[in-house]
Amino acid sequence: MKFSNLFLLLFLSIVCNITVAQKTEKQMLSGNYTDDGVTWDFFCTSGRNSGTWTTIRVPSCWELEGFGEYNYGYEREKSSEKGLYKTIFSIPEDWKNKRVFIVFEGSMTDTKVKVNGKQAGAVHQGSFYRFKREITDFVSYKSDNKLEVEVSKMSSNASVNSAERSADFWVFGGIYRPVYLEAVPKDFIEYTGIDAKHDGTINMEVVLDKPVSKPTVNVELFEVASGKKVGSFESSSAEKTKTILASAKIDDIKPWTSETPALYNAVITVSQKGKEFHKVTERFGFRTIDLRKSDGVYVNNKKIMFKGVNRHCFWPSTGRTVSKAQSLDDIKLIKEMNMNAVRMSHYPPDKHFLELCDSLGLYIIDELCAWQKPPYDTPIGEILVREMVTRDVNHPSIIFWANGNEGGFNRDFDPMFPELDIQKRPVIHPFGLYGGINTTHYISYNSGIKNMFNGRDIFMPTESLHGLYDGGHGAGLDDYWNLMRSNPLSAGMFLWDFSDEGVVRTDKDGILDTDKASGADGILGPYREKEGSFYTIKEIWSPVYVQKKYITPAWNGKLTIENRFDFTNTSQCSFFYSLSKFSSLDGEAEKVNGKINAPDITPGNKGELELDLPKNWKDYDVLYVTAKDHNGDELYTWSFELNSPAFFAHRVLNNSSANSSAVVKTEDATDYILSAAGVTVKINKETGMLTEVKTADGIIPLTEGPVFITDAELKCKHVDLQVKDGEYSINVLYSYPNNWDAYRFTYTMQKSGVLKLDYDYRPADKIAMCGITFNFPEKDIKGAKLFANGPYRVYNNRLKGGNLNIWDKEYNDAITGEVWEYPEFKGYYSLFYGMKLDCPTPFEVYCASEDVFLHLFTPSIQKQYDPNRNWTNPVYPEGNISFMDAIPAVGTKFQTADNYGPQSQLHRFKGFSETPNMQNTIYFKFNK
Repeated sequence: MKFSNLFLLLFLSIVCNITVAQKTEKQMLSGNYTDDGVTWDFFCTSGRNSGTWTTIRVPSCWELEGFGEYNYGYEREKSSEKGLYKTIFSIPEDWKNKRVFIVFEGSMTDTKVKVNGKQAGAVHQGSFYRFKREITDFVSYKSDNKLEVEVSKMSSNASVNSAERSADFWVFGGIYRPVYLEAVPKDFIEYTGIDAKHDGTINMEVVLDKPVSKPTVNVELFEVASGKKVGSFESSSAEKTKTILASAKIDDIKPWTSETPALYNAVITVSQKGKEFHKVTERFGFRTIDLRKSDGVYVNNKKIMFKGVNRHCFWPSTGRTVSKAQSLDDIKLIKEMNMNAVRMSHYPPDKHFLELCDSLGLYIIDELCAWQKPPYDTPIGEILVREMVTRDVNHPSIIFWANGNEGGFNRDFDPMFPELDIQKRPVIHPFGLYGGINTTHYISYNSGIKNMFNGRDIFMPTESLHGLYDGGHGAGLDDYWNLMRSNPLSAGMFLWDFSDEGVVRTDKDGILDTDKASGADGILGPYREKEGSFYTIKEIWSPVYVQKKYITPAWNGKLTIENRFDFTNTSQCSFFYSLSKFSSLDGEAEKVNGKINAPDITPGNKGELELDLPKNWKDYDVLYVTAKDHNGDELYTWSFELNSPAFFAHRVLNNSSANSSAVVKTEDATDYILSAAGVTVKINKETGMLTEVKTADGIIPLTEGPVFITDAELKCKHVDLQVKDGEYSINVLYSYPNNWDAYRFTYTMQKSGVLKLDYDYRPADKIAMCGITFNFPEKDIKGAKLFANGPYRVYNNRLKGGNLNIWDKEYNDAITGEVWEYPEFKGYYSLFYGMKLDCPTPFEVYCASEDVFLHLFTPSIQKQYDPNRNWTNPVYPEGNISFMDAIPAVGTKFQTADNYGPQSQLHRFKGFSETPNMQNTIYFKFNK
């Protein structure tokens, strides 16, 4: 009896092993990321820490681990060290009847693999591609196995070096992505291609490692979110074949889009004569891509405009080795900017980045590496195209394959993509016209002769508005995007680029190095510090667009909005309001909050938000309106002025007028001297300029103003002293050499000790900026309380992205792209209401006029770029504190500002129109 039971158990065990399909098994040899890296033995052949065996974390870039030499791709003379790796591994006994492969997710660059002294396959060439080598016949199951890997930083193939090592990015060495073992059955699925359309039609090809006689494939489909089984189908072949085709139509599926990233699992089992031999699970989405010539790019029959960015796989302290958590953070930041697309520049990314794009919803351009000319040669490139496509083919996020970059196109590869890709995704040539889509880089506003804005081909710049330092990105985007939206052939654009590539130099005391201007072109800093353009992009690309509105007392409580989603009704969003009232620059705001009913507006249409505000809403200063998507993530918060700057200024100054006293006027040989409430000011009799401000706390060094901002020579025509109601005023007039009036101003010392400045002027035509300016030393500034549109500085072509609020800004001398302290302190601020400058002798300034810009000190210019062509630094007036009615636009690395649309032009003014002069009022409160 006991013998029979034992025999039965043994028989059942054998039957189970025969009839139940084996799954691919995996055993890690490295970590997933540098921080959890596994230590291997390591020898670097030259450069730092070379010539001796030591250890290194795998995966990693060896430069960041203290070995070899750093190089940027532009450098002609590059280090060519090799890294020799060794480690020991063992294999489970139950892998004996399986085939064993070693898999490298990425290694830079030429990689030779040996196991127990025997070379496994050919040397792999190409840094950014997953490759595997079979080691079944080399491994031992009774003892440890020795793995030896030789990695050459520079390739022996010249075309690999041209495509990867001479590019406009840092070039590193090392096994920088994970390494692991895979065990599969003797016959196994090499890869599976899935073409699942948004109508539920699914076509599948299952590619085996070698032909099998009369195989059968069974497919079960499950919804990832719920785990619910949604269908199954089966297909058989009557012949001996390597590829099995299967098709079905599945009802009631949820289509995949960037807004609705619904995913499914396909459990694929291959059998022969009823015996299952391999089972894999592939994740995919039901969605349809269609490039319609002279029309557009469609996803699920909906024309799409891509709001995209270029992204490298990069982190300052680990180089190209990036964790899944860092990929997730990057995707969240990309979606926070209301983008829907990413171009993988200029190589396939980590697998986990694509998986997260699938699950969170982003459209992807997956790119074969190349840097201009020449590209990979055909023999090596065919290998790499296959590795790229077979790894990535089932990601629903991938919309395009890109064959190289900026002329680095080997046209032999173009037919390979559709041959390998069952979905037949469009292939593009970034920077070129191919396949009916023009992707030319860095076009200017309304550019093109029979192409781009003025052509018949679809156009989609895959690099645009280059973001060197503080230029590009948000600057010019508003005009540029509005023009693209008006053109039916526009498929969107991709900004250059996501983040600055500032690498930690372990050979230079840990400094962050961007190779001067080469890598300083991100919307974010190296550690993902947000610069001003981040929020500009967020507002311009918000899928809920709020029409510009000036709130007046007659307002009916409604705001016009437009639904710029592709697939989402605004009824799926949520809306909120907040009202704020500010009693001073220091006090907490008085607030009231509420919810707004979400309107039913379908994509592409307009409607209204109806706000049910409290009856006293007019007593508040600012209205904020927030839109959130169906996940509860903020799309944007808009601010609206409810009362004027003058209303706020009078409220604050009237509250502080209790210490008023009579105004006393004296004079000396050069100055009128006016005193009240502990404040004494001196104004020059000949120039009318402020020469000194003094309080009980000492001298406030605000002087030499107001100076009219102009290049013309001016002369002071007269300085007159007047008295009215116990307050003294000094009236000043300046004229041009032709005796025409240039500007006039009046200083009035009020009994409260507040110095009032009224001024007016008539702007010239075609000017970059206009206003008045003062001198104030930058020494010992600690910060400022600033009531303005902020907290980031603005330019005339980057006005969006801020909120009107009181911002407590700490002083810094941040130089965008070289010092990553945000928000920067210095620069232009729009919608200026008031400021309290934190310095040794603090004082306050209030504006009583609408739409005045504050110039608060002049930013330092980058030290690592040619100042003669640094168009990312606009002009600033002389003087450190200015009040302006017009400010300049900012340019990009490649072009001056005037190439980027209406907001980037010089300011125009009709001098002989009935338009009044610029007339503004500023109050200076010097006492406490």
